[in-house]
Amino acid sequence: MSYNLLKGKKGIIFGALDENSIAWKTAERVHEEGGQFVLTNAPIAMRMGNIKDLGEKTGSEIIAADATKVEDLENLVDKAQEILGGKLDFVLHSIGMSVNVRKGNHYTDMNYDYTAKGWDVSAVSFHKTMQALYKKDAMNEWGSIVALSYIAAQKVFPDYNDMADNKAYLESIARSFGYFFGKEKKVRVNTISQSPTPTTAGTGVKGFDGFIAYADKMSPLGNATAQDCADYTVSLFSDLTKRVTLQNLYNDGGFSNMGVSQQVMDAFIKDQEE
Repeated sequence: MSYNLLKGKKGIIFGALDENSIAWKTAERVHEEGGQFVLTNAPIAMRMGNIKDLGEKTGSEIIAADATKVEDLENLVDKAQEILGGKLDFVLHSIGMSVNVRKGNHYTDMNYDYTAKGWDVSAVSFHKTMQALYKKDAMNEWGSIVALSYIAAQKVFPDYNDMADNKAYLESIARSFGYFFGKEKKVRVNTISQSPTPTTAGTGVKGFDGFIAYADKMSPLGNATAQDCADYTVSLFSDLTKRVTLQNLYNDGGFSNMGVSQQVMDAFIKDQEE
């Protein structure tokens, strides 16, 4: 259902790879709510995914940009304003990657060149993006910038590996840069800590099926879907949340406040008895 929450608003959406991605779902919802945007991803990711289909469906132009390269991001910000006809109202940062996870390196035996690459893509790119937006004064007042996180930034999930560190740093960047963006530009910066979601990136983590099943059993409302996250992101892009900033917001069915659920306890007791 559309309420035109984003009518007249313009922005950038990072990370739409295929129809399973949260960025893809968010782009569709933003379009339904009347928002306009440019899509962006790294050139190699764009070759792997179906982003052109999303561009056609939503009438959006696509700008290739390596989010680790400042010059690419500055070009992206300039072109987005040129295409959309003015300053921006929203930005979604929905990118993350761990080379150590891809290569199967245990957290206690990491390749630090891989660590640095993953940290740059997953977290520092958020700072670089906001710095480009900030220096170019590219955001309208009461604009909204959102990045996607995961509860492993606060709690231990062994197989999430160095992505947990990346997400913790990402959340810190949101708070720190969000202060300056809020004080000087009246722009909101938040992160959404989403349930484990079967996206291309998520399913690359070892034991992901266990992650998602456990979280679903622990959460009173069950896991939040990619579509749920898209809906939540739209609310943060809208004027309905004008005073929400510097927050890490949990969209996880209640998982983050649970100690243990009866369902998980029953399964544990059954396993012990067997």
